[in-house]
Amino acid sequence: MQLEILKCEKVTKVYGSKPNQVTALDGIDLSVEKGEFVAVVGASGSGKSTLLHILGSVDRPTSGKVYVEGTDISTMNRTQSAIFRRRKVGLIYQFYNLIPTLTVRKNILMPLLLDKRKVNQTYFEQVVNTLGIADRLEALPSQLSGGQQQRAAIARSLIYRPALLLADEPTGNLDQKNTREIIDMLKLSNRNLQQTILLITHDAQVALEADRVVTVEDGHIVGDERRGTTVRSTAAGGEAKISDAGNETEAHSAETEMR
Repeated sequence: MQLEILKCEKVTKVYGSKPNQVTALDGIDLSVEKGEFVAVVGASGSGKSTLLHILGSVDRPTSGKVYVEGTDISTMNRTQSAIFRRRKVGLIYQFYNLIPTLTVRKNILMPLLLDKRKVNQTYFEQVVNTLGIADRLEALPSQLSGGQQQRAAIARSLIYRPALLLADEPTGNLDQKNTREIIDMLKLSNRNLQQTILLITHDAQVALEADRVVTVEDGHIVGDERRGTTVRSTAAGGEAKISDAGNETEAHSAETEMR
């Protein structure tokens, strides 16, 4: 039996107040097991990025609970949330957020340096070798290509051995070649480092690289599919299957198709 590393219970996020109130998430239930590679897909404004921010303790739910490794993170204060993110969550965004005056090595090690933690050199070398940037450690971010900068950002997110790696459109600013390379790096991290990954994307082809695809629409989870099986589909009359062959989807209802 796999270890449940993430659990959401009836998570709701509401912005503003009546009459201009907006419900970004509405009663989200989600469970993720250790080592899973999950893609979260949906149209712009569907609530997928809001969900990622709540899972990463960047934002708090209006109601509901979020557990990471059995710890309820939904009630943490700002200081507790910052420490939790640094130690338990790796965050990757479209924009690499590397410190321009620091070398790649120091950028990667920054989470450990902030906590005055000793570097596990063996693990560090495993990460940078897996991501293919071992020969760029003394370079500055400006001396790297976009793909190399994103690899450095991924390495930084992995260095603390986080419980979760959360990636919000990590290939959004990259060309097709670099997109392919970054997705391959994430898959290697998942396989070789046993890293649990949640990837937010609007790109159906990127989503099909994951082992599981969760579809968000209007603040609800309307589809939850693993390769060859449907975990859950809440859209009326809809059921979708992810095929292992050729990374193709067979959609039986428009409501559960990835967009």
